[in-house]
Amino acid sequence: MHHSARTGHRSTVRAARRFAVVVPLACALAALVSCTKQEEALTTPCGVVVDGSGSAAAVEQGFDSEAKLKDSLIEFLTDQKCGTVDFAPITRSSRNSSCRQGQVDLDPPHDANTDQKVQRANARQEAAGAALAELKCARTQNGSDVWGALARIGEAVGNDDGGTPKLLVVSDFAQTDPEFRISRQNLGTEASRAKVIDSLVKNRGLPGIEGMDVFPVGLGMQYKAKPSRADDFEAFWVQALEGRAKAHVDTRYKR
Repeated sequence: MHHSARTGHRSTVRAARRFAVVVPLACALAALVSCTKQEEALTTPCGVVVDGSGSAAAVEQGFDSEAKLKDSLIEFLTDQKCGTVDFAPITRSSRNSSCRQGQVDLDPPHDANTDQKVQRANARQEAAGAALAELKCARTQNGSDVWGALARIGEAVGNDDGGTPKLLVVSDFAQTDPEFRISRQNLGTEASRAKVIDSLVKNRGLPGIEGMDVFPVGLGMQYKAKPSRADDFEAFWVQALEGRAKAHVDTRYKR
């Protein structure tokens, strides 16, 4: 039987239309094996330090660490593309505190059928729950050994091939422990601040946070009514963390 060119063309068009319908259906029925793109791996090692001292309470003279934590943590974990997060509490003896929570994997193992956006959102919520649990525990061990907490989180996070570690430190940084009270120190000049740092380093050593990015939340808020003291206080911590510990201070999450 003879077929005209027009008849052959209509057959080709009908076949193409049938194929166009079948392809998206195949994608849907293949459980997204090859039709959805997997998310880029999250590899940045991150750490969260939470202050449980009295000055961190939700009172007029406090800076309310719980509110600051809730306001900044998820944003921090998302912005910095954190793949894992470790924790360290600020207490009267942060290095030895029992309040520390275990590491949370923010990019858990998955297969081609996994909705990674949902999975990662759930992991970040798990991290938020761990941070709040740590804060609740830290409040029972009053004190503010910020230096010790920085040392502890530096040890936990380490510095491997996952990129520059990122540390969120939710604290007013009012170092107060049985051996040292920053409120009694002279922080008015660079030279006097250097002497205070010398004493801390001599007695405690340096936190192992070299090369890490430190994001303070609440730094110096106890001096919000005294701008000049606030400036000296912040200068002390920048001098200590950047000048001595060789970390980098970034205040983008400062509230």
